[in-house]
Amino acid sequence: MNIKKMLVVVSAVCFIVGCIPSLHPLYTEDDLIFEKSLLGTWVDENPENTWTFSQSGEKEYKLIYTEDGKPGEFTVHLLKLKDKMFIDLYPAESELKKDNGFYKAHLLPVHSFMLVKQIEPTLQMAILNPDKLKEIIKKDPKAVKHEKLGKDDDSDIFTAPPKELQDFIMKNIDTPDFFCQPGNLKKAIKTDADKK
Repeated sequence: MNIKKMLVVVSAVCFIVGCIPSLHPLYTEDDLIFEKSLLGTWVDENPENTWTFSQSGEKEYKLIYTEDGKPGEFTVHLLKLKDKMFIDLYPAESELKKDNGFYKAHLLPVHSFMLVKQIEPTLQMAILNPDKLKEIIKKDPKAVKHEKLGKDDDSDIFTAPPKELQDFIMKNIDTPDFFCQPGNLKKAIKTDADKK
């Protein structure tokens, strides 16, 4: 997959999930967990849109997100903050290394994250509500380190390091509408881990 296609896929995923990008991950090594029940292929209401998770490290997943037959690869970490579970996604570096180095130097892969409400029987993940985030930041521009992307006031990027980002998320976790309603994914293909 060339870099242009990868950017289209990353952009599409961010558009679909409405993610607010972050320069830093939401996790520290101490926050990471691994849940075998996440492994396998999950589908939304459109069976051509799939999320296939496989294990790629002790506490790391590889995600192939396919939308309308177009795959994008991500490195994924599952983490727990207090009693809440989150997923952190990052474009796979291997995809970015395949193109022109000068061009690649002008691209900035970013993290995105979602609240994981549950893994079974359906995978429920919720994105930050961009309208609520905008409201919080407008009220207190120092609530979390961020920058505006371009001229569009709706395009923000988190610049806070992990612990500050975690503090902001957990401070607001119970704020009504801080996260959107979760999307529901159903397991499409049973894995060996599911059969045990």
